[in-house]
Amino acid sequence: MDERIQRMQQLIVELNEASEAYYNGRQELMTDYEWDQRFDELKRLEQQAGTTLPNSPTQRVSEDTIAGQKEAHEFAALSLAKTKQVGELVRWAEGRPVWISWKLDGLTLVATYDGGRLTKVVTRGNGHIGTNITHLAQSINGIPQEISDRGHTVIRGEAVISYDDFERFVMESGEDYANPRNLASGSLTLKDPDEVRARHIQWIPFTLVYTEADLTSWGQRMDWLDRQGFQTVERQLVGQPDEVAVQDCIDAFTEAVTSKRNPYPVDGLVVCYDDTVYAQTGSVTGHHATRAGLAFKWQDEAAETVLKEVEWSCAASTISPVAVFEPVELEGTTVRRASLCNISECERLGIGGAGTALSVIKANKIIPKVIAVRQRAGELQIPTTCPVCHAPTEVVVSEASGTKTLRCTNADCAAKQLKKLARFVSKEGMNIDGISEQTLAKFINLGWIAEYADIYDLRSHIQELSHMEGFGQKSATNIMRSIDRSREVEAHRLLFALSIPLCGLDVCRRLLSAYPLDALVSEAVRKGDDLFATQTAPEDVFSHVNGIGPEKSAQFVLWFRNEGNMGRYRRLRERLTVREAQLAPTGDRCQGLTFVITGDVHHFKNRSELKAYIEQQGGKVASAVSGSTSYLINNDVTSTSGKNKKAQQLGISIISEDEFMAAFGLNDK
Repeated sequence: MDERIQRMQQLIVELNEASEAYYNGRQELMTDYEWDQRFDELKRLEQQAGTTLPNSPTQRVSEDTIAGQKEAHEFAALSLAKTKQVGELVRWAEGRPVWISWKLDGLTLVATYDGGRLTKVVTRGNGHIGTNITHLAQSINGIPQEISDRGHTVIRGEAVISYDDFERFVMESGEDYANPRNLASGSLTLKDPDEVRARHIQWIPFTLVYTEADLTSWGQRMDWLDRQGFQTVERQLVGQPDEVAVQDCIDAFTEAVTSKRNPYPVDGLVVCYDDTVYAQTGSVTGHHATRAGLAFKWQDEAAETVLKEVEWSCAASTISPVAVFEPVELEGTTVRRASLCNISECERLGIGGAGTALSVIKANKIIPKVIAVRQRAGELQIPTTCPVCHAPTEVVVSEASGTKTLRCTNADCAAKQLKKLARFVSKEGMNIDGISEQTLAKFINLGWIAEYADIYDLRSHIQELSHMEGFGQKSATNIMRSIDRSREVEAHRLLFALSIPLCGLDVCRRLLSAYPLDALVSEAVRKGDDLFATQTAPEDVFSHVNGIGPEKSAQFVLWFRNEGNMGRYRRLRERLTVREAQLAPTGDRCQGLTFVITGDVHHFKNRSELKAYIEQQGGKVASAVSGSTSYLINNDVTSTSGKNKKAQQLGISIISEDEFMAAFGLNDK
């Protein structure tokens, strides 16, 4: 058989297997960089041979295979041709005005509305037939159940998960996903809407496929979606698409990626004609509509380097390998480290020991990534003990994806407390500026922090901290000052910071409205001991407090009755001065009313102070506008924000801060 045909067959198998895993939330089989290289090689071979083989990915749409009821698309969702050359993009534009927007890296969903109501949500599938997931729509942010337009509307958008939400979920759950896109696609295979909601998926419309409104401009169609209350994709018009104008626009988007101003993962840009009538006149070749749009992919800059060591970093329940290599310059920055994700990824790449020659990139201009091993030296040593607590480790294989991860067997390992420590330092908790989750993870791995009280002993490490990469003397000093400021804390913030199950800020305030802090803790311990001595459950200890049900009461008592928790609490209390706040309602000006606050405030110090006043006056403050909202407070009452639009749809009054003060007796504020 011709060697060229053999290579084409091999590439087709590799690309299809990788694509199938990528689109269905399973373990990543190759990087985007590797996929693009193999795809381009296959296209070249097909052109040289003058033929294409069955199942070639150059001739078909990549497909998600989410299980469920299948649904034919009213309008085929074809894929876009791709380029990495600005000149080719300019030639494609033909001098016509074009829009450039993000190519979001998630899972495409098509939403249909009839008579103003959502009627179905379908995955892209193979572009012609997808899976109906309408039952999950209310668990995905950005898909309203109703819109003001009463016609037939079809919208295509991307279901994405932000980098922050991805990192938070992985740390909290201990589940292993290669990237946010992998988590988003895997999430839509779940049956429980509450599980899906916990993933914080955001649906961002990127095109209006059909509307009964007479709109022939793509920009006008996107503006129409904005007026309906959707959070649409960021975009920019290039009226005269010559090479300079297009390059300037691409540079602006690129800067948003490299500076991390864009919170969502992207894998390039999309270019489309403003004239939607003209866009429909192209032909369809290889499942690409030639004028429907063009995808622009950044050319990843690769560099060769040498592995110095594999560092094992413990966060939550997973111990992750990190490649530490000789510094290289990529995308204008010096790169020294790159996550290797898990043991499976190390095996796929063939990672060895010190001296292994590597090729690295910054994937999509952001994330340092090892893409290949050029020459292996030695063997990868997988630690048998946890780098934080030194307990034995174990290799765990995921039933869903087959991914191998390394985990600590010690349930009380300090690294598994990362999310609790992050809540402790949060603004709602002890409000310690300058200490992020990533910083906490470093301190844990260095052995500096194992429990809350250790944060107040960090000054003994200030010299080491001031010489750490990414910090310096000024940062270290600012962190210490912030820690010292937090030593005096309001009682409800301290309780919240402890991560007691079911005890949010509202529960903490309610408990402290009935007891001073020390009396509250003593009552929990004393009554808890009495109840357990008689084998009686602790549900009734605090259930007499307004808003504290049996389950919250039980969790509070159980937490303080635990000897380990009490020991950590006592050591922490020795380092703090606690202020007892006046939390009980002091008036009834807002009695029975529910408010939502958005935007900046100018009479109050911040929104938290306004929220505290409303609660002191017997009112409630919610985070989202709903049918139970009495007023939306927004100093920009004419804003087109999502909350304003929602309030208008529901007939809820939007009032400024001045109007709130006049109506609820705050003229003396």
